[in-house]
Amino acid sequence: MSGRNPGTDLDLEWLSKVRVNTQAVLKRAQHIQGLKVPKKQWQAAWLLKAVSCIDLTTLAGDDTPSNVHRLCVKAIQPVRYDLLKKMDMHDKGLTTAAVCVYPARVADAVKTLKAANSSLPVASVATGFPAGQTLLQTRLQEVHMAVRDGATEIDIVINRTLALTGQWEAMYNEIRQFREACGDAHMKTILATGDLGTFTNIYKASMVAMMAGSDFIKTSTGKETVNATYPVAIVMLRAIRDYFLRTGHKVGFKPAGGIRTAQESLVWLNLIKDELGNDWLHPHLFRLGASSLLADIERQIYHYVTGQYAAYHELPMA
Repeated sequence: MSGRNPGTDLDLEWLSKVRVNTQAVLKRAQHIQGLKVPKKQWQAAWLLKAVSCIDLTTLAGDDTPSNVHRLCVKAIQPVRYDLLKKMDMHDKGLTTAAVCVYPARVADAVKTLKAANSSLPVASVATGFPAGQTLLQTRLQEVHMAVRDGATEIDIVINRTLALTGQWEAMYNEIRQFREACGDAHMKTILATGDLGTFTNIYKASMVAMMAGSDFIKTSTGKETVNATYPVAIVMLRAIRDYFLRTGHKVGFKPAGGIRTAQESLVWLNLIKDELGNDWLHPHLFRLGASSLLADIERQIYHYVTGQYAAYHELPMA
């Protein structure tokens, strides 16, 4: 991960002046989706870049220690060794960026990775994920417990009520407390943009989260009706750019929810490169929150190497 974002004082005057041009955002999103994506060996290289930025995730009600074990094994070796060897990438240490689990499963993930002698980060959702509607003390305790069990990244979720009712100071203060509870663990703040209603609200929530010390801002929990979309991402990326120009601190970006195909991952990489530049094209500043994306990327890599498409059972989770 990159250096921490220390945050700033809350600037309500800046927030009061925010206006987002909806039509311009939609036009920009349409343009990004129309850009050509790389082909052949260049596409394969970009897909491996996407793999290195994935937070490989399981956030299901039926998660068990064995599910988490398989997830961690796959994160350590995300693409079949024989495929990587044919690309001369078998000795480059390719892994996903992290694994992401519920707080109760953090200890399972840490145990598996330690046994494999892997330094792969363990991320945990927290603060009443996905709704963020539990009591503040309960949410803070959840962060403390996840960090205690070995999580080095915490994906917190904001209380959408505060954003929807314009209580930006209260939202800022809550996130500052979460940041303090994280200690040395990096904090990603989930805005649940599908619940925020307007682009202006999304920009303001992004900015408040960064002012409060978020190391990343993240689109969605993956549980909302609308998750990661390109227009929302453009608004959040412009907020990241504005914050960087104002403070000199780089904040990361993580789209999550509904990202399932290799083609989509290429569009996301294109968008980051276009909006923020090459500095953000690394796991310390860009993550893809996904559970099923890796399977399709590996399938495309298989096709690049062999000229054929693999059946999904040929590329199992582990």
